[in-house]
Amino acid sequence: MSLRREPSRAHRREARGMARYSTTLHLVAGGLGGTAGAILTCPLEVVKTRLQSSTLAPRPVCLPAVQLQGVNGTFVRPGLPRIGFLELLRIILEKEGVRSLFRGLGPNLIGVAPSRAIYFAAYSGTKERLNTVLMPESKKVHMISAACAGITSATLTNPIWLVKTRMQLERRGRNERCTSALQCAMRVYYREGLRGFYRGVTASYAGVTETVIHFVLYEALKQQLREHQLLLTPSVVLSPSGQDFCGLMAAAAVSKACASCIAYPHEVVRTRLREEGYRYRSFVQTLQLVAREEGPLALYRGLSAHLLRQIPNAAIVMVTYELMIHLATKM
Repeated sequence: MSLRREPSRAHRREARGMARYSTTLHLVAGGLGGTAGAILTCPLEVVKTRLQSSTLAPRPVCLPAVQLQGVNGTFVRPGLPRIGFLELLRIILEKEGVRSLFRGLGPNLIGVAPSRAIYFAAYSGTKERLNTVLMPESKKVHMISAACAGITSATLTNPIWLVKTRMQLERRGRNERCTSALQCAMRVYYREGLRGFYRGVTASYAGVTETVIHFVLYEALKQQLREHQLLLTPSVVLSPSGQDFCGLMAAAAVSKACASCIAYPHEVVRTRLREEGYRYRSFVQTLQLVAREEGPLALYRGLSAHLLRQIPNAAIVMVTYELMIHLATKM
């Protein structure tokens, strides 16, 4: 009996070892991919965050009745010029200097590696388990895996992103000393308590829809690439090591662009919720307030900067991730 049990025990130990190796591999690959993307696209994120914030939004004012043709106390938006991406970039460079385009990079680097690592580990782990109970590599598997990974990552790393957003929104002159990440975190703690670090997390949960759309489209496009390669070389058994990384980069860019355009309003709401003050209190209240006071198009402010950042960032992250997995499987 012992001779029959021993191989199964050894097999289980080997399986657990392979599972731990797989999880570690996805953690490292996801972390390195996220770090590379964060460094290269930080200036675009600073501009995007400023465009999303209420500091550039026209505020409602109450004008006298004679100016409103008899409508007393009606809220109207003054005709302030709308600042675009390039104009804001020029203003930041002129008034605050190049260093301001890298505000929040510290928290970004601190958070992006664990955030991406947690995300990819949760995604791959959930997908592996769901493949055993549902149809393997189906859209349902990809959607549930992406949703679980997005919620897990958002919950664990929201305090880091809140500090990053506060730092990016802070305006300082060229010769003025900027607030450090630690000082910003301490100020949040003293003024708002521990709950303050989770402002905007509900918008992040709503943003899981973007993650789900992105990964479902990415997996579908990746499958199309595999099938295309199989048609070209039918005698070759495809593996991750044989994938065309240029094609993967295009798939990541296309899928991220589609997902970002569909789910973008949650980005604006999340930035407003993370601002100092209590004007914006909840996801639905902020969504309604921005749409009512600034118009529905205000929910898409900063979209151009977001796409300029997210498309190359997604391509860099996904290709770095796939490359790490590819290199590890060859070792």
